[in-house]
Amino acid sequence: MYNRYHTTRFMTSVRELSQLPPDQGREVAFAGRSNAGKSSALNIITQQKTLARISKSPGRTQMINFFQIDSDHRLVDLPGYGYAKVPETMRRHWQTHLPHYLNIRKALCGLFLLMDVRHPFTALDVQMLTWCQHRGLPSHILLTKADKLKRGAVLANLQQANAFLSQQFSYATIQLFSALRGTGVAEAHAKLDEWLEYNDSG
Repeated sequence: MYNRYHTTRFMTSVRELSQLPPDQGREVAFAGRSNAGKSSALNIITQQKTLARISKSPGRTQMINFFQIDSDHRLVDLPGYGYAKVPETMRRHWQTHLPHYLNIRKALCGLFLLMDVRHPFTALDVQMLTWCQHRGLPSHILLTKADKLKRGAVLANLQQANAFLSQQFSYATIQLFSALRGTGVAEAHAKLDEWLEYNDSG
């Protein structure tokens, strides 16, 4: 199957908002706890093994990384939160800058929020959803590592997550995802196509 995201390439990394690329075109950001599997998800979605660096030490993504799909479309890897063993000064830096990025970035048209299916909706996940809700930014949750649980447990967790969203964040959508097995990749592609306004079939 044709995958328009296979040609995605690294564009730039920034630490300060003043370094952001021009605020034009459309981009979708990926956020989540540092051990939620963001890098693995980006790699399987783009069918590239090394686009996003995978580390055995969660929290290595400490800058905003931009990946260019084409001249008008980007994927954005936000710094992981909640688990990373990073200096307190850097933690405070991103606690200030991430909400500002979410609020001011006009090109940002959606957020993929990654959560380990075994431990969804931590306080920081809820905070991220709240920021998006205040801005009116569409959010799509990937319940990652779906291969780590038996099917019955995975479906039960998905049902509980849907119930929580319907009560607290009804604007958000959700799906199961496994980078190891490729579960949910086509569904993730469809959501990206929708937000990035790719209306053609190939």
